[in-house]
Amino acid sequence: MKKVSIVLLSVWLATFILAGSPASVFAQKVLKLGETHPQDYPTTKGDYEFARLVKERSNGKMVIEVYHSKQLGEEKAVIEQVQLGAIDFTRVSISPVSAFVRDLDAFQLPYLYRDAAHMWKVLNGPIGQEIFKKLETSNFIGLGWFEAGSRNFYTKKQVKTVVDLKGMKIRVQQAPLMVGLVEALGAVATPLAFGEVYSALQTGVIDGAENNWPSYLSTSHYEVAKFFITDEHTRVPEIMIASKKVFDKLSKEEQTIIKKAMQDAQPYQIKLWNEFEKVAEKTVREKGNTITEVTSQEKQKFMDAMKPLYDKQPPEIIAVVNKIRAVK
Repeated sequence: MKKVSIVLLSVWLATFILAGSPASVFAQKVLKLGETHPQDYPTTKGDYEFARLVKERSNGKMVIEVYHSKQLGEEKAVIEQVQLGAIDFTRVSISPVSAFVRDLDAFQLPYLYRDAAHMWKVLNGPIGQEIFKKLETSNFIGLGWFEAGSRNFYTKKQVKTVVDLKGMKIRVQQAPLMVGLVEALGAVATPLAFGEVYSALQTGVIDGAENNWPSYLSTSHYEVAKFFITDEHTRVPEIMIASKKVFDKLSKEEQTIIKKAMQDAQPYQIKLWNEFEKVAEKTVREKGNTITEVTSQEKQKFMDAMKPLYDKQPPEIIAVVNKIRAVK
């Protein structure tokens, strides 16, 4: 009798545990986020803050796992997997996403924003929301934006002027607009995956590339391209996108939690970015790399060289440009 009672008690306890345990254990949704940058990069830390807020606000019912350092693949491949629903989220530059929403070409045009504050008013305002709506037709959900600073050229030989770039092979992101930007400066645009840039610089396949201070340091590109020019030709923000196929299966409450978490992670990432940008510049200078500061007169020459690129843009892109410039 005692044995029977013990067995019944065990069954009852097991049933109680399974039925009464927190949903976070037995109904937990685990979602994957693809990230190209290393674990300690400001953008990746922004991903982790986003994931933390989602887990906290869903009481553990949703867990976002961040796969940093290209563990899930290069940007283009991950974007395609997000579109198919095989990967749930990815944080990427807007350049490859422009293949799906042409209006994003306008966001990347050189010397478009007056400063960072102007860019954020555009991204967090009605213009940014319009982009999110257009992303849905390609099976993406736009969740928010991250800071990526201004982009500059770095090369294997010193560049002081626009003329110095002529004929140089410069790596660009795999986006037509970035190709056009480099070609407008008289250089030879060479599209390459981000992970291939170091070896291409090292072996002479390319003469230079362009990116921001933190990426110049974190990728170790400063080791093989020791000359950096502060031309600040573009501000290309980052975007967090979700798979619409996955997102549509979530409850309204879960969708709200995710969107608000990304919104609240943004200022955290911007703060980290601004801090790291200063550290990256200081570190590179201390390593003895040659930094060429662009004068206002020379920067105007860079800006003037962009006129043919703007002239090539279709009316719908120029319409977006005009809306961006009108934001005060």
